[in-house]
Amino acid sequence: MVLVERRVWRAARPRLARVEQAVVPRLARAARAVRPRSGRFTTPQLTGVAALLGLALAAGLVTAAGPWDSAGQRTAERDRATAWDREGGADHGGGSGATGDAPAPAPSAASVLAALGAVTGDTGPQTPAGLTHVLDPLLRDASLGPRRSAVVLDVASGRRLYAKGADDALTPASTTKIATAVAVLSAAGPDHRFTTRAMLEPGGDKLVLVGGGDPTLTAREKADGASLRTLAEKTATALKQRHVTSVALSYDTSLFAGKALHPIGVNPNLAEVTALMADEGRADAATSGPADRVPDPAADAARTFGDLLGRHGIKTSAPRAAKATPHARTVAFAQSPPLSAVVERMLTTSDNDIAEALARQTALATGGRPSFDGGGAAIAAQLKKLGLPLKGAHFGDGSGLNRDDRTTAGLLTALLATAGSPAHPELRTVLTGLPVAGFTGTLSDRYEDDAQRFGIGVVRAKTGSLTGVNALAGTVVDTEGRLMAFAFLTDGSMDQTTARAALDRMAAALAHCGCR
Repeated sequence: MVLVERRVWRAARPRLARVEQAVVPRLARAARAVRPRSGRFTTPQLTGVAALLGLALAAGLVTAAGPWDSAGQRTAERDRATAWDREGGADHGGGSGATGDAPAPAPSAASVLAALGAVTGDTGPQTPAGLTHVLDPLLRDASLGPRRSAVVLDVASGRRLYAKGADDALTPASTTKIATAVAVLSAAGPDHRFTTRAMLEPGGDKLVLVGGGDPTLTAREKADGASLRTLAEKTATALKQRHVTSVALSYDTSLFAGKALHPIGVNPNLAEVTALMADEGRADAATSGPADRVPDPAADAARTFGDLLGRHGIKTSAPRAAKATPHARTVAFAQSPPLSAVVERMLTTSDNDIAEALARQTALATGGRPSFDGGGAAIAAQLKKLGLPLKGAHFGDGSGLNRDDRTTAGLLTALLATAGSPAHPELRTVLTGLPVAGFTGTLSDRYEDDAQRFGIGVVRAKTGSLTGVNALAGTVVDTEGRLMAFAFLTDGSMDQTTARAALDRMAAALAHCGCR
């Protein structure tokens, strides 16, 4: 515990003074804003103001320290799970369950969201000359390979502070997921949910399990997405109410189009992409990360559904593929968490199955063809609508597993800046879903040596790794409390471990240098 507390203090100490400078003037302004016309506060009013200011100060201190609780424990993973239970949303989006003008932020997002509004003008920003002095030697690290590019910009102002090869189109690997996240959130809305339906055909003896393209559907007892078990229970209840105890079971995957197998072929990082699957088609549903996948995820999900119906007294035939007719009626359904939470999970864990489903959902939301090519085209079209720099960019998929994908460091930082823009609150979970250095997702086991430790808790970034390709793109809160977006793309490295470490040192340098 002592070591954890020291680690927390080392990371927090450079920021505490800056937090005081940023927060105290704002607290004074808040107090003046609520002062009664008489100039005097009653006791209840004083209590309320004190509570307001105390909460604001506490939030500032948490922002400085990163995602720790008062005992020095990591909280971001716990809070990420909480985000899955947020209410709101509807089958076809539109925000029927949302409150206010923006989706609720993830509970672990304090440092990002506070930094978006923390700049007071009392301190100077990083300067291009200062960043060049610090980053140029790090970018020249031979372990990164012969092709490399980097961009850093200030999110609040949009000013580019550093650029090397900003418009060079390189293989982005999993940083592609940032583009996928922006595209699907802007197209479908953060409250949108995906729906899996049990539909009964006229006559009452034919049941169709209709896939809604929900990558969160699970048959696990403890569901962290839409529950196939609950859907089976509700379906059985509805059938018994109609005095039906035996059905011919079929399944409908017609929502998605094109080839289901990714161009890279059979791979433990991705199942066949289909509108119906449970537990991402894993042969062992209890596993996570790379794992063997079943050859037909839709058929496997339907068989599992049939078995679950049997436990509730409904006999079923062996399931077969068949499209539901226009006359079929929904008897039960299961919905995913809000899209904002699904996006956060996809980014934090770099989930390829979710990413490919979201690319197709982008196509569906915009009238495109929900296939690999159609999803990529829909992502590009949606980013174009947002006015983002697409020169040289190509999206052959939504996950970044396709080595033909191309993007630029300039586009990645523009995506991040757009997600932080007040004009696009619907995109905020693109920032809050990024892994936290030293704490969550694909950055949980990084930032451990002395040259990287300054990034712990204040660097949030999407990783990208293919053979020879290493990328890192995200945000960092600097010593002034400012939020910067960065993107580092490299190609041709011979050693992935050393290349990752070099990228981590660059991000940590942004957090620590105070470059002017």
